[in-house]
Amino acid sequence: MVALSLFRFSFPPVQCAALGAAAGFYFLYYASFPVMIITLTVLFLAFGLFQVLSSLNRQSRPLHFAFICSTALLIGLFFGVCAADAGRNDINFGMPEEKVTAIEGVLLEDPRVISSGSVMASLSLRASCAETFGAVKKLKVSASGDITVFFPKESADSLKNFGRGAVVFAEGVFRSSDRGKTFSAKSLHIVKNAPAMERMRTGIRTGLISHFSDEPWGALSLALLLGVRDNMDADFISLYREAGLSYILALSGMHLAIIAALIAFLLKKPLGLKASAVTGMCLIILYCLLVGPMPSLNRSALMYVLGTLALLGALPRKAVSILSLSFILQLLITPAAGNTLSFILSYLALLGILIIGKAVASLLAGKIPDFLLQPLSLSTGAFLATAGVCSFTFGIIAPVGIIAGLAIVPLTTAFMIGSIIYLVLDFISLSFILNLPLAVLFKMMEVTASIAANVPGISADPFLILALSVLLLVFIVFFKRRRRSELLKLRPFL
Repeated sequence: MVALSLFRFSFPPVQCAALGAAAGFYFLYYASFPVMIITLTVLFLAFGLFQVLSSLNRQSRPLHFAFICSTALLIGLFFGVCAADAGRNDINFGMPEEKVTAIEGVLLEDPRVISSGSVMASLSLRASCAETFGAVKKLKVSASGDITVFFPKESADSLKNFGRGAVVFAEGVFRSSDRGKTFSAKSLHIVKNAPAMERMRTGIRTGLISHFSDEPWGALSLALLLGVRDNMDADFISLYREAGLSYILALSGMHLAIIAALIAFLLKKPLGLKASAVTGMCLIILYCLLVGPMPSLNRSALMYVLGTLALLGALPRKAVSILSLSFILQLLITPAAGNTLSFILSYLALLGILIIGKAVASLLAGKIPDFLLQPLSLSTGAFLATAGVCSFTFGIIAPVGIIAGLAIVPLTTAFMIGSIIYLVLDFISLSFILNLPLAVLFKMMEVTASIAANVPGISADPFLILALSVLLLVFIVFFKRRRRSELLKLRPFL
């Protein structure tokens, strides 16, 4: 009976592999050596046991399935540990850190203006310099690793114009703290232009930004469409954070879903379902290349690609399996991204939506109006799945964001679609007709966030928040299964 229950509710192999990869990447790699040995020993013993039992009873599907899943779990665990090691950012200046007075490297991302007015960017080191090193003056040696650099505000225009891929030389001071290693630049010199494709991308991106720069609501459009938050008001960002709505301002699956839905709406009828999905996939890949590397956006794009392949019959269509495969592939392609908060929250939120949100929707079906059921269940699932991490990171969580999201998400959807139409109309000098509607939507979003921000959040021990979240998850899934069993019993009488 236990074996049948295990077989009925067990995860498919790809999900077991993703679970193992997550455990290896986030826990086992950082565990002490004895803990790692004990864990691997227990898993190998379980693997051997299932293998023996499966070979003795080849007709037992549960045992055979358990053997496959244990194999996938071990492979995923090994992969996760390897990915964690590959994702390490070991900075090597080639000299003592305190001697470094200048660095040279390639811009890995589009520079961002922060609240102080200075410019922040990630740099892939190529060389480091020292004014004096023993008897040597003006020493220059090879360096490696990625480091965050803060450039002076007067460098903003040059950095934005030359963009990602440019080779820069900066003099300044190296700093090390609990948050990591950074370099505060005092000067900037462009050593080499970015490659031609990167220059073209930067030119297109700069041109799109210029279309919104003169509008009071333009900063929000740039944040929602291109992930550019340089010109956003700090108070506006603070309102969204206090209201538990920060995810609205960060490019993620929600924003890509809106763009994908718009593409499908325009292309599905003339091209058909499969052709429009493939065309949409190509457009979304180009869009992600334009926006730049963002872990949560890349996750969404990768899932869209996998979903398209599933639609074409190349992959199973189960959403959790596609999410699991996306997690493994993204760690394989960009292992360093796995350590970012946006990556972690993105996968946890979608996992919560697919598991908790679905269970909540099942429990509340028929009890609340349908137009509220879907967004409420999605928000609840994402909130419960990310509450523990948010509490550890920010020290506070805002459950009011679940309710506020019911109003903000539709407003954001309308605002994004309006901004895209505004951009198209601006090429023929007709964008002025959308100025007032977009301004009204912007004001409604601001007022909604302001009201929600006045509701106090929950500040408690992060472990308590995590425990409560897990407990609620267990109860929701339990009652969902219980209700499903009751419905199955009643089916013969319906």
